[in-house]
Parts: sequence; structure tokens; C-alpha cells
Amino acid sequence: MLPQDTNTDTLPGDNADGANGQPEDAAATNAQPGDEVAHPRRIRSFVRRAGRTSSGQQRAIDDLGPQFVVPYQAEPMDWAETFGRQAPSILEIGFGMGETTAHIAKLRPQDNFLGCEVHEPGVGALLKLIGENDLRNVRIMNHDAVEVIAHMLTEDSLDGVHIFFPDPWHKKRHNKRRLVQPPLVKLLASRLKPGGYFHCATDWEEYAHQMVEVLSGEPTLENTSQAQGGFAERPDYRPVTKFEKRGLRLGHGVWDVVFRKK
Repeated sequence: MLPQDTNTDTLPGDNADGANGQPEDAAATNAQPGDEVAHPRRIRSFVRRAGRTSSGQQRAIDDLGPQFVVPYQAEPMDWAETFGRQAPSILEIGFGMGETTAHIAKLRPQDNFLGCEVHEPGVGALLKLIGENDLRNVRIMNHDAVEVIAHMLTEDSLDGVHIFFPDPWHKKRHNKRRLVQPPLVKLLASRLKPGGYFHCATDWEEYAHQMVEVLSGEPTLENTSQAQGGFAERPDYRPVTKFEKRGLRLGHGVWDVVFRKK
């Protein structure tokens, strides 16, 4: 999950708090709203993790879930109806414990944020932050992001995509399980509006280079950075979390990759 849980003891590279990812298969990424996703070989965008939902998180789920958690339906989502307004639409895959999501949503009240997360403690944690900060521009999908993208998001419907600190699957034999792979990028690019942005961040250098390579291989996207390696400066809206600060003190790097749809 994302590095947003300030109580985590995980070091950068372990990614206990990020978008746990696996690559798409062709059946999932070629899906259109209303299509069935192939089973049993469908690859999910996450890996289930054990974890206990605290009493406070459960209260938030019970009290705020009905208002802010959007039920999955295999049909296109109406953003204006879901959020009660027309506004730029941002998708985040794997928000972890929600601190970064809440920070960005508070900083950018003019935008709507839809976060996909399957880890229930993370859903409860973000709902708590929504309540504490009186955020009205966040909605949560407690469901596999692949199915949400394929079935609920239409082409040219997104103004931005956030994938922050996905599981690096650092063992070479596990690299194929990474989230940022060509099929998923192609699917997400089809959901972006022209001019929409695709922002990834990772603390695993080899994965960062892979992100640049994969996004560069999608012909509808272009890198916003001309710097060596293709990495971008961290946008002001993405906060440096306690997790990230500790990693930087220990000499770990963090890389941001920002592409835009042509």
C-alpha cells in the first residue's frame, strides 16, 4: 500500500503501504464497460494482505462508508452524479492508508478524487481522514482497480491518474507482477482525456526506469520531463511522507514520473 501510514515500520523498498500491483492480461485490458473480465486467468491490480481493521477505522466505515464508498457496478460511472458536481476527475490506484490522498484532496478542492483500494484498514483510515478534514471531493472504490477501469470508466473521462509507490516486486522472477506494465498503461491512457496526466512515484530505482520505459512505449503519452533519465521533479501537490523522509535520510532515492496524454 502507499507510504502514507505514519505508523509503518516498513523501509522504502518494502512498500507495505502502496498500490500492490500485478500486470494486466489481454482479456482485462481490452475490456469495455459492460464486458465480462475473463476468469480464472484474470490478473488483479493488487495482492490481498492480512491486516486488522481498528475500532476507529470500522466506525468510519460504518458511519461514512455509505456516503463516500461507491459500490462496484459493471457499468459506466456518472462522475457528476457520484460527486454531486462537474469537476476534473482524478483516479488513484492503491491509496494505502490514505494520508497522501487526503492531503492532495484538501490541497486541490477543485478536483474530484476516486481512490481504489482493496485493503479494508486503508479504506477505514481514509474515511477517518475524510471526516476529520471535512473532505467532500473524495470517493472510494473498495474493489480491484482493473475491473473499475475496464468497466466503470469510459474513454476520455479522466484528467489524471496517480500510482504512488506500487509494490516493486524487487525479485527479478517477480517483476512480471508489477502494476505498471504496457497493457494497464494502454488501458489507462485510453481513459485519459487529451492533456490528462499520468503520475507515478517509486522508491525503487530499477522500477522507476521501467516506469519511464513502459510509459514512453505508449504512443498516446509523452514525458513532461526532458531531464536525464526522464524523471520529473516532485510536483508540489505530492507530499513527502514520514515514510519517505526516513527513506531519504537512509540514502534511498525517490523518483517521480509524469507523462501527459497528447
